[in-house]
Amino acid sequence: MTADCLLDANVLVYAVDSSPENASKQAAAQRLLAGADFGLSAQVLQEFYVTATRKLPTPLSPKEAAEFLEHLSAFPIVLTDYGLITEGIRNSIKYQMSYWDGTVLAAAERLKARVLYSEDLNDGQIYGTLQVINPFAG
Repeated sequence: MTADCLLDANVLVYAVDSSPENASKQAAAQRLLAGADFGLSAQVLQEFYVTATRKLPTPLSPKEAAEFLEHLSAFPIVLTDYGLITEGIRNSIKYQMSYWDGTVLAAAERLKARVLYSEDLNDGQIYGTLQVINPFAG
């Protein structure tokens, strides 16, 4: 299971965010979903569900969020197991970041991705062979 990139939860959330103030972010996220060779992680999908159904100005219904996740199930998904947890801890210590960010990096590494699309980490930052790109910067 490989992919060129991993999409973080914020990319998925912006893809469904209908807020006028986030229209450009929605367009950028939808372009990635339509054209990138991407993978996801179980953690990213969980974060998406909670955010999309509880934190958006116009939240998705649980059914709408589940339908969106069903569409994403066709893509490679890194499952959370003990090895991923320990890799996430290792990354959090090595890079002095949160456990959650470290685990997203670990999932991208498992996919052999070269890019992590996220607005949560520094745009352009390199972690080993992985580069973070904020698709909403600029």
